[in-house]
Amino acid sequence: MTVTTTDAGRAPSGHPQRWLILGVICLAQLTVLLDNTVLNVAIPSLTRELDASTADIQWMINAYSLVQSGLLLTAGSAADRYGRKKMLVAGLTLFGIGSLVAGLADSSAQLIAARAGMGVGGALLITTTLAVVVQIFDEQERVRAIALWATVNSLGFAVGPLVGGVMLDHFWWGAIFLINIPVAVMGLAAVIALVPESKTKEGDRPDLLGALLSTIGMTGVVYAIISGPEHGWASGQVLVSGTVGMTVLTAFVLWELRIPHPMLDMRFFRDRRFVGAVAGAVLIAFGMGGSLFLLTQHLQFVLGYGPLEAGLRTAPLALTVVALNLTGVGARLLPRLGTPLTIAIGMAMLAAGLTAIAVLGGHAYTGMLLGLVVMGAGIALATPAMANAIMSAIPPEKAGVGAGVNGTLGEFGNGLGVATLGAVLNSRFAALVPGAVGAASLPTVLAEADSAAARQRIADGFASGLETSQLFGAVAVLAGGLLAALLLRRAERAEAAGPAGTGAATDTDPDSGAGTEAGMDTDTGTEKAKAPST
Repeated sequence: MTVTTTDAGRAPSGHPQRWLILGVICLAQLTVLLDNTVLNVAIPSLTRELDASTADIQWMINAYSLVQSGLLLTAGSAADRYGRKKMLVAGLTLFGIGSLVAGLADSSAQLIAARAGMGVGGALLITTTLAVVVQIFDEQERVRAIALWATVNSLGFAVGPLVGGVMLDHFWWGAIFLINIPVAVMGLAAVIALVPESKTKEGDRPDLLGALLSTIGMTGVVYAIISGPEHGWASGQVLVSGTVGMTVLTAFVLWELRIPHPMLDMRFFRDRRFVGAVAGAVLIAFGMGGSLFLLTQHLQFVLGYGPLEAGLRTAPLALTVVALNLTGVGARLLPRLGTPLTIAIGMAMLAAGLTAIAVLGGHAYTGMLLGLVVMGAGIALATPAMANAIMSAIPPEKAGVGAGVNGTLGEFGNGLGVATLGAVLNSRFAALVPGAVGAASLPTVLAEADSAAARQRIADGFASGLETSQLFGAVAVLAGGLLAALLLRRAERAEAAGPAGTGAATDTDPDSGAGTEAGMDTDTGTEKAKAPST
């Protein structure tokens, strides 16, 4: 079956089984995304049973996202060249094997290594799911399809604590990884049977050095953020790590600018649509990932809920996202409001939700509930709009790379949110509670308290740290959302005022291929490039 394009650049119809295929790839993606937050509710169990330190806990969480962040662009480029279906199959296989090793780990080091291995499979999966969505849906249905894909994206982050709570309520902590295996097997069978193969006729070679540089650079920067509260921001360890990270990331950019087939073509950053969507995507993941990381601990350590109860109390965030996207609210509002305004409203609501949690949620769940619902509404509006903006700014034949960019932003934002907001909380908590070295030491400090008044003071210190960190996140999200909306609005105006009234965007380098349309031949596995329509 061949999907062709019309002269107007729109396909009359997508793949005949496109909605079933969407369900299959969303199942595969959900499994990967759950593991970004499923570990949060297991922190007390890991602290007790594996004798995990504060640094161990941070690396158990961040090893997974950092490996994904470093490999997503390479995985996307490989998918474009070798076949997106092949990458889905390989990703599900590697992810299943990594989950088995993680579930049977008996030390912190083994679990960190297994999580890093799972990140390799996750990188292959995240890039190909969005790329396949872009290829099998025409322009008329694409916004709705991306909204549903984004629903699963948000669902994975938000439902992770709930799934983890259910598993910990009945089994030991390793079960939160072993549950991935049957899902991976079912997803593998469905992908082989249903998903069509697609790839570019002449793809680019994977940029292995670029992947190495980006992984080392991001690891160094995030490690500096994690270590800052414990060792001091001016300590040699933190300064060296941060400097090395920034230096390597600079080398990554220079390398990408000079090679003929880069992982990430830096000319994309000349397009204001792309830059605006990039800024917003990072900060949505920053706010949501960091917030959930802190809230699950607050619900258990301060408010006294068990793992399952804590997971259930974070569910309103996911339920709000699902309800709004399944009813098509975001997909209907986007054409009416436009991408810039939709993103601005969504990011403002996300910031308002974080503020409500900070001001009202310190000692009662009611304030948290309000904040979670408002956050969910903001995420449901902003995430599909930004994903669509990113993919629209990149040529269709580079769909895998585009998906890699989008996934990298989400993973990097999530890891940076956990590290940054966690560092803010740790600094505040350690300042208020002498002897505490961070949030993960809260159970130990509480156990050593010799009176109810001392335990209350410790809980108050943690709540104060949570308030400070959430307010910090709210300011960052609001500022980033306004910046993203401004850049997108300026890009739209520039496009409308294009030369000769053609509506061609003047922000994008003509050599970058932006503006081309491509069709996909799912029988031969190639894409047919089409010249830009005038």
